[in-house]
Amino acid sequence: MAMSASQTLRTSFLRNPTSSSSLSLSSKNPRAFSLPSRRRRLAAPRLVVVLSAARLDAKPTVLVAEKLGEAGLDLLKEFANVDCSYNLSPEELCTKISLCDALIVRSGTKVSREVFESSGGRLKVVGRAGVGIDNVDLGAATEFGCLVVNAPTANTVAAAEHGIALLTAMARNVAQADASVKAGKWLRNKYVGVSLVGKTLAVMGFGKVGSEVARRAKGLGMHVIAHDPYAPADRARAIGVELVSFDEALATADFISLHMPLTAATNKVLNDETFAKMKKGVRIVNVARGGVIDEDALVRALDSGIVAQAALDVFTVEPPPQGNKLVLHERVTATPHLGASTMEAQEGVAIEIAEAVVGALKGELAATAVNAPMVPAEVLAELKPYVELAEKLGRLAVQLVAGGSGVKNVKVSYASARAPDDLDTRLLRAMITKGLIEPISSVFVNLVNADFTAKQRGLRITEERTILDGSPENPLDSIQVQIANVESKFASAISDSGEIKVEGRVKDGVPHLTRVGSFEVDVSLEGSIILCRQVDQPGMIGLVGSILGEENVNVSFMSVGRIAPRKQAVMAIGVDDTPSKQSLKRIGDVPAIEEFVFLKL
Repeated sequence: MAMSASQTLRTSFLRNPTSSSSLSLSSKNPRAFSLPSRRRRLAAPRLVVVLSAARLDAKPTVLVAEKLGEAGLDLLKEFANVDCSYNLSPEELCTKISLCDALIVRSGTKVSREVFESSGGRLKVVGRAGVGIDNVDLGAATEFGCLVVNAPTANTVAAAEHGIALLTAMARNVAQADASVKAGKWLRNKYVGVSLVGKTLAVMGFGKVGSEVARRAKGLGMHVIAHDPYAPADRARAIGVELVSFDEALATADFISLHMPLTAATNKVLNDETFAKMKKGVRIVNVARGGVIDEDALVRALDSGIVAQAALDVFTVEPPPQGNKLVLHERVTATPHLGASTMEAQEGVAIEIAEAVVGALKGELAATAVNAPMVPAEVLAELKPYVELAEKLGRLAVQLVAGGSGVKNVKVSYASARAPDDLDTRLLRAMITKGLIEPISSVFVNLVNADFTAKQRGLRITEERTILDGSPENPLDSIQVQIANVESKFASAISDSGEIKVEGRVKDGVPHLTRVGSFEVDVSLEGSIILCRQVDQPGMIGLVGSILGEENVNVSFMSVGRIAPRKQAVMAIGVDDTPSKQSLKRIGDVPAIEEFVFLKL
């Protein structure tokens, strides 16, 4: 039974590649047609069936390396074997990972290149239960084809609320006054605070958490400005926030709240130089990443009075070492990384990351993938049948290449009535790359590592778009794949310009092959395909169909494209089953058939 477009899409992203093969007859000489013996041919399918059944029956294994909420664990256990092993050393993690298909961590576990190398290619998904992914080596993950997903939404409100809690507690010396009272003191004059109303808050990093902090600060009567080189100005204006430069934010803020990721550019972005640019008496809140502040420089700024107070939920090293000057500083309020620590957020993060990991293991593209192109859900749904078409065109094209010909230059042409900005082809390019590489190698290709794998193998893929007149209701009219500078085992696949050329369309949600070389055909891309170049004469369709029918090989589609009546034609036959060696040889022995090729999808 043919697989639906949605089923095929799920299968394409992360699962192991299916094997593909091609058989060809390029002359009337029987010796040119070399196949394994019938006994060996029958043995191979039995082996594949056993392996496939084992693959389907066996549950994947998910290693949960840090504490995860029960709701998330329950979701994981419905789909996978779950190994909860906490506080693993780097060596222990590398030892365990070769037995795991997915890994879930929080911020305390470093997922290094060594982890991906130790997985032996089995690790398919790393889930970060939270927002930041600076503890995961994204470059190594991409290189090894491992999807990295996070949970960016579930703890947004919790982190924002904690930021506001620290902001108000710092302004009113709540922590210090509480400790003083519990020590038997009553120092009302010592702990006089400052008001928030009318003060300027600079939100450094205007993403999900930063924008939520800004909303709440506006409610407290603060004037809010923000710095984020990637934030759209209209989104900031919508909540009454002005985007300013980095230096302007530092110079004008009474309070600074940090919400930026830890990257090479933001590492120790608050340092002696930047503290010197701040208004004297500024107060700083950090619920983002400890590494964005040079902690020694912050101690100096506190001692000199440039920074009046700091409220910190995160530190460069967690937990901070005993005797840490910053933690012990009288004007510092410290919490042990509690940004996401509400009951609601913990459950939400656990569910969000569990759903993302399970979806990825099923082959679905997670909306929260951080090392793959972000394809919006509505675009993904619209492109589903074209994704299947793209991969199968790649598989067909590479199987048409004669042995010994290196595939180096591929051109993909998209015909569409939509403007270029309205057609996102990254997913389609990745699936064409998958189709081109997997049938001729042991490499597993997905959206994560498609471009990297192509570059590594010297495969240059160029894209061009043809703008058509008409309604842009459908995203694409056709996709064409051309492979240049190669020989073909099916000469008719060579176009007039000298490249192997295949083209396809989606019809009623089903991918169809519509052109081979210079010949127009129309055959559904399901099962396998036999392409025959023949002399166009009566009875050819019936003759080939009879040969296949005698072996109970079901023909799903058959199409003939010809140059002119009684001249050369190409017959494309879709079959549900793999014909035997004898049947293929009988097809090749038909006098009017000049060449043929069997292609497995």
